[in-house]
Parts: sequence; C-alpha cells; structure tokens
Amino acid sequence: MEMEPGPPWVWGHQGNPQESVQGGTRAGGGAEVGRGQVPDGGVVKGGAGARTARVAGTGGGIELVLGGPLCPLLGSGATTFLRLLRALRVRGGGRHGAASSGVRPGRGPGTAIDHHLLGPRRGEAGAAQWVPFMEEDCRKCAEDSGIRLPENFSVKHIFDKALSAKKINYPMLQAALTLKKKGFSTCILTNNWLDDSAQRGSRAQLMCELRPHFDFLIESCRVGMAKPDPQIYKLMLDTLKAEPNEVVFLDDVGTHLKPVRDLGMATILVRDTDTALRELEKVTGVQLLQTPALPPTSCDPSALSHGYVLIKPGVRLHFVEMGSGPAVCLCHGFPESWFSWRYQIPALAQAGFRVLAVDMKGYGESSAPPEIEEYSLEVLCKDMVTFLNKLGLSQAVFIGHDWGGVLVWNMALFYPERVRAVASLNTPFMPSNPNVSPMEIIKANPVFDYQLYFQEPGVAEAELEQNLDRTFKNFFRAHDETFLTTNRVRELGGLFVGTPEEPSLSRLVTEEDIQFYVQQFKKSGFRGPLNWYRNMERNWQWGCKGSGRKILIPALMVTAENDLVLHPKMSKHMENWAR
Repeated sequence: MEMEPGPPWVWGHQGNPQESVQGGTRAGGGAEVGRGQVPDGGVVKGGAGARTARVAGTGGGIELVLGGPLCPLLGSGATTFLRLLRALRVRGGGRHGAASSGVRPGRGPGTAIDHHLLGPRRGEAGAAQWVPFMEEDCRKCAEDSGIRLPENFSVKHIFDKALSAKKINYPMLQAALTLKKKGFSTCILTNNWLDDSAQRGSRAQLMCELRPHFDFLIESCRVGMAKPDPQIYKLMLDTLKAEPNEVVFLDDVGTHLKPVRDLGMATILVRDTDTALRELEKVTGVQLLQTPALPPTSCDPSALSHGYVLIKPGVRLHFVEMGSGPAVCLCHGFPESWFSWRYQIPALAQAGFRVLAVDMKGYGESSAPPEIEEYSLEVLCKDMVTFLNKLGLSQAVFIGHDWGGVLVWNMALFYPERVRAVASLNTPFMPSNPNVSPMEIIKANPVFDYQLYFQEPGVAEAELEQNLDRTFKNFFRAHDETFLTTNRVRELGGLFVGTPEEPSLSRLVTEEDIQFYVQQFKKSGFRGPLNWYRNMERNWQWGCKGSGRKILIPALMVTAENDLVLHPKMSKHMENWAR
C-alpha cells in the first residue's frame, strides 16, 4: 500500500554523506551481493554468504536500497483513500476498461486519476493544485462507474487526515542506522510532490527529522521522474555509483519492484516490518531485529549554521544553531566546546526548539581575552544577556554542564526574566554563604586541590597545552577508565603526573572527536578556560548580593553518579533553594 506523498528510501554502500540529489551525484565503492531468485511475493532469499570481507571494514559495502514509500516508515495513514483510488481506477476505466468522462484531452494513458497521481510526483503540480482536480475527477469517475460516494466525501479531508496520522516506524529507522554504523551508505528514494498544502509544515518537519540519518535523498518531484519509471532507478544507480548486482532494493509496492528486478537488482517486498527486516538480515548478515538502541545521532560541524555575536569591542561569542521554536541555550563546561552538545543538538531541534550551542568565552571560536576579570560570573552573565539582546530573544531555556551549570544557575538567580527555564547537568545550585569564603571550602576539601593548582596563571596552561592529544584523551574518559586524580595535584606537580604519555582512546569518544577538540584548543589555548577558576573571590562577592533569594522558575537538576568531583550528594537540600 502506498501513501502519497511518501519518502521511500535507499540504503547503499559507503559514500559521501548528506548529498541531496537533484539530477544525480555520487557515492563510494561496493561489495557484491548475489541477486538470487525472487519468489512470488517479491522477497529475496539472500544470505550472509553474499557479503564480502570489504563489508566488515576495509572500504565498500553492499548497495542496500530501500525504495519503499512513506509507509514502511510511517505506517498506514491513507488506507481508505488508496482503496478508493484503486477502485476508481478499475471501475472507472484506466488499465482495465474504457476511459471515463473524467479523462481530459492530451493527458496521456490511463485515467485522469492516474494522471493526477503521476504529475505531482514529477513536480508538475503542487498538492494544493492537485487536490481540487482529484476531487473533481473522483466524483466524475464515481458517477460514471455507479459508485455512490458518502455525502461528506472530501479528498482534501482524507488527504489532511492521512498526513496528520503519519508517524515514523522506528524499528525500520533503527535498522537503517545499524547498517550505516556497519559501513553501509543510506539514501531515501521517494515518490512525493511539492507540498504547498496547509499540512506542509508537518511534512517539512518529517523530512528534516529523517534527512540527517541518510547519506542521499532522491525526490521524484525534484528529478522529474517517479517510480516505477525505470529511469529513476537508473538515476539511483548512478547516484550510488553501483552496479545492479550490488544493490538490494526494498519497497512495499509490488509494481515498483518489477523494473528493479528487470535491471538486475535484488528486491524485498515489504509487507510488514519484522518480515522485511528478517529478509534483510539474511542478505546483509547484520542483525537488525532485537538490537540495542543506538546512541542519538551526532551532528557534523560542517553541516551546521555557525554564527557570531559581538558582545563588545574585541569580544565575540561563537555559536551553532539548529531548529526553530523556543530558544534553548546550551552552555558547556571545562575543558569543552559547543561540540560537547553534538548529540543533544539534533534531538532538541527535532523536538521543536531553536538550539543555540555556544562556545563559552575563552573557548574555540569565541574570543579569549587574557584578563582574569573577564571571566567572573557577573561579567559572563552580562555577556549572555547581551547575546540574547543581539539575537532579539527575550527569553531562552538555559541548560549548562560543569561551569556552564554554574553560569545558568546565576542567570536564573540574577536575570530570571530572561530565563524561561533552567537545567544543570552535574553542577548543583549552591547559594553563596556570606560567612564562608569559597576558597576556605576548597582548601578544606582535598578533591578540589586541582582548582588550587589552576590558580597561578601560566602553570596549568603549560601542562595542558604541551600535548593536546594527551590532554583530551586524559580528560574524556569513562569513570572506570580514568587515569586522573583531582587531589594531591600540587604535591605531585601536575594534573597528568603518573598518567600515560600516550593514553588509549576511551570508548566514549572517537579519534575524530578528540581531534576536533585539539584543533579548537590550538586556537584558544587554556588561559581563558582556566580563568573561569580564577574568580572565586569576585564570584563570591557577587553571589552574596543574591543571598537569600530562591530560584522559582522551572528548574531541573541532573546528577551523575560517577562524577569524580560533583557527587550527587552535593545537590542534597537543593530543593530548598530551587523548585
């Protein structure tokens, strides 16, 4: 069953990611898979033996094409509508009889309904233009065929209801992500139209949600051809730079599979998700059912919108942006980057927020003035207010981690009118105590000795900047992999004393992740980031001005059980100060 408009998919071999196809582009090499025999029903009986060693990790992979329409992803929103269309095709003429009076001159073979389905798919008309013609032709075909339509029959109503009912089939999407992780490239091949209907926003949101997960996108309305035209499958092969016997093609419409088989590709007819995935497992040799959920999709720095806000002469803040809706400002900690939010940015954008992930002052592409006082919480919060002002934002949700958490709590305390809601990861809100200096607290707790080591300008900078690769492989580790200790740092003579000269790569990050941080800190150095630690007295004096205040805007605290410094117990009694 096919629903219009529908993004079928293509799953292929390793290639260049994130390429939309307007007429045909490219991908990488490929391993072979046997075509096999396609029994009645269109399901390929493949096997793991069809894969070659290259799939396991030296280059190419099987060209896996999922050409099924929106339905494998989105379920069966338009069953009634499509049954009506098929009934009208048969009873109204078309392939099985004389053309009805609804057929207009010069429209080619088949009924007017066939024409109206094909034209929009090829980009010849938008949805808003198509629906009235379809409405008229449905009524004429029904009248000529003796079909009695309900009094409230409305193509527009059915069309709108079908679109509003769509949802993603996550097991199928999970399979696509699993294969991509195994080295397969993926692509969406879709019969869809230019959507100028009242529902176009939801369609755009759907495509924006799906697009980042696939390497290629071929839309019929963009290339002027539609399934089952063999030319669109040839375009697909050209796009993937694949031979037919390197391709497995999935679709839930049988008529779409015949020209694919004729070209020499293996096919799987998708009748239900589990059966299709079992067949796909046989062909690829990759387990696709009952697999653990993959981590959220990361974002590619080169694929994001980057912006800069001038805070004052000589000082700017860099940020990346994704999504639309209420603003969410992400504030990282030490020693990090906007990139630390790479998994949260797409998820928040897809949830309907405008995400602004900031390089905090001193980091990355933001300015890094050398003066210590530039990094006091009072100045940093004023910077964030200016940031909002320059972007024309009256409010934002502020989410922070580590030092970013300290910042967002102070934004909520001193500028609550600018904070829609506040959340902190690891860092609890600790109101200033006018009777106790924070330096006294730090000196009394051995776990904070590293912060005393950070106080003397130039000392920690020299150690941390000496070998950036080593620095970040030491910092970014799981709790059971760590080499670091935060106490006795001054006594030992440095933070990394006793750690390996060439630390292994943690399971938490990739080598590409590490190199991103290395390049960012080659630009900024560590002076600015370390200056955040050098304002203890200023921060205390400013915090005391808010002594006795409570944070009564919506607030969330997320603790980390295995944090070496910010233990969950530190957030005890926080509810007395923040709701």
